[in-house]
Amino acid sequence: MPENQTKSEGNDDQAFWAFASMAAAELKFPPPQEGYPSYTEMAQNVLNQQIERWDADTCGGGLRWQIQSLNVGYNYKNIASNGGFFHLAARLARYTGNEKYVEQTEKMWDWISSSVLYHPGTPQGIRIYDGASVETGCKKPNAAQYSYNYGILIGGLAYIYNHTEDSKWLEPLHGIMNATFNIFFNPEKIMVEVGCEPFDAGCTTDGLTFKSFTLRWLVLCAQLVPGTADKIWPYITASAQAVARQCSGDSNDVCGYHWTDPTWDGTQGVGQQMSALAVIQANLINVDDLAAPLTLDTGGTSKGNASAGTGPEYTGPEGSPWLTKKITTGDKAGAGILTALFLAGTLGGTYWMLFH
Repeated sequence: MPENQTKSEGNDDQAFWAFASMAAAELKFPPPQEGYPSYTEMAQNVLNQQIERWDADTCGGGLRWQIQSLNVGYNYKNIASNGGFFHLAARLARYTGNEKYVEQTEKMWDWISSSVLYHPGTPQGIRIYDGASVETGCKKPNAAQYSYNYGILIGGLAYIYNHTEDSKWLEPLHGIMNATFNIFFNPEKIMVEVGCEPFDAGCTTDGLTFKSFTLRWLVLCAQLVPGTADKIWPYITASAQAVARQCSGDSNDVCGYHWTDPTWDGTQGVGQQMSALAVIQANLINVDDLAAPLTLDTGGTSKGNASAGTGPEYTGPEGSPWLTKKITTGDKAGAGILTALFLAGTLGGTYWMLFH
């Protein structure tokens, strides 16, 4: 964990950094400079840290959203964190061939699929809810619908099926994929982030990126699971055509977010660009030749370290700390002190404004 993130980073944040690192390994990026860990080792480091955070004392297991107990969201177990763990474990299992990661994938899937966040048997397919509070024993789900919660599981299921070729993974994969198409795409197969996009308030900064992740994981599914491409690609193509109409702002350099609108919706930002690029770039792939991401057995060169993050702290060139920074008692105490000082300052300022 980066040293400047130890008091604020969540389990989901960590997982997304690890996804980027795994993508670099699977795409055979040039290795990091000498003295830094490999892409695979960085991802292994994250998973090993998260294995230690498995919380068997509440809700029968799983990960909390936040790592630090003082952060808002610590009492929430969500798909972004637990699905992130599942997806990362499946990805490492396939890339390295290490059965340890298959076991971790199975363990997390058992928890997710038996939780209130996983709702099979609906007309749309398998619905995925956002999260639940440990204060209710995770018995009352937050039913918010966000596409990346579906996509993160689709990606993980595709990776673990490709690795194990076990057909038991196909039923949940197709069930979640069906729900994704029924809930997040309109009748013209254009993607809509239904959890926030239709509302006047619009999507948060995070929400604006959800389409990008979901679309990329759908494309990975088409690459990893033979037979799904024919179902997935019409949605990719229709959404890309809609995006082309939205990318007409500011001299045709800016993309909007409401892809169902016939012209630029007047919005712009990193999330809009990410989502637009995800679907436009997907259409550059030859659907008749969907090469799967590399593994160590098929040309990948990023060597790993299965014990990464479990030993002494490592340092990079010139002693700069990198991703093995662990949260210590001192970190927790420091977070508590900072929180107390912040509250004291807020209350003091409020008192001054009211009575002076």
